[in-house]
Formats: sequence, C-alpha cells, structure tokens
Amino acid sequence: MLTLSTETKIYVYTDHVDMRRSIDGLVVMLSDTYKINPQTGDLFIFTNRSKNKIKLLYWDRNGFVLYYKKLARGRFNYSRYIQDQTIMISTKQLQALLMGLDFYLVGQYPQISYDFF
Repeated sequence: MLTLSTETKIYVYTDHVDMRRSIDGLVVMLSDTYKINPQTGDLFIFTNRSKNKIKLLYWDRNGFVLYYKKLARGRFNYSRYIQDQTIMISTKQLQALLMGLDFYLVGQYPQISYDFF
C-alpha cells in the first residue's frame, strides 16, 4: 500500500518513458534531464508510449520504491488535456489515475459554500 504524507508532491511526466528502465534509469533521467533530486520524498509518475503501463518512483527514507501497473484493458488517458511536460496532481487524482479513470476531472470543481441567513 502506498502511503504518502500531506507534504508529498505528485508529479506526472507526460513524455513517454521506456518501461524497461529500472529504478536507476529513472533516477538518472530525473537528475540529468529534469534537474530534479529524486530523493526529495516526492512521487514521480511515468507512462509508456501506449499509456497502458505506469511506473511510480518514490524515495522512502532509506531507498527507492518502484510501483508498476499495467492495465488489462484501456489506457491512462490524460495527455489530451495537458500541454506541459510535467504536471502536479493531488492524492485524489492519483487514486483516480491508478484506477484507470480520467484523473484530470477529479477535484477540478471549486468548493462552494452557502451563506445561510
């Protein structure tokens, strides 16, 4: 089970990644290409070209954790909404993404508060 603190930032990389990359390959890519320290405790998400596989890379105090999921049917559909190379998402959006749902629509609506007389 993936347990994230409230301070954890979740980054989705929209460019496809070769899913043969291991932890070391993803760490080098984050360090060299994106100039990011992967040991920040943030969660980094990558997909393959056909968007049916996903990898989550996370530094957990004393080592890296790599989560991998392959959808039996369908795709992780989010690239049609996104123009940036990297986006940040919420934990609710992460849960939707891992279920194979359209995470972009989750949590997008503003919270409404009513004033009672």
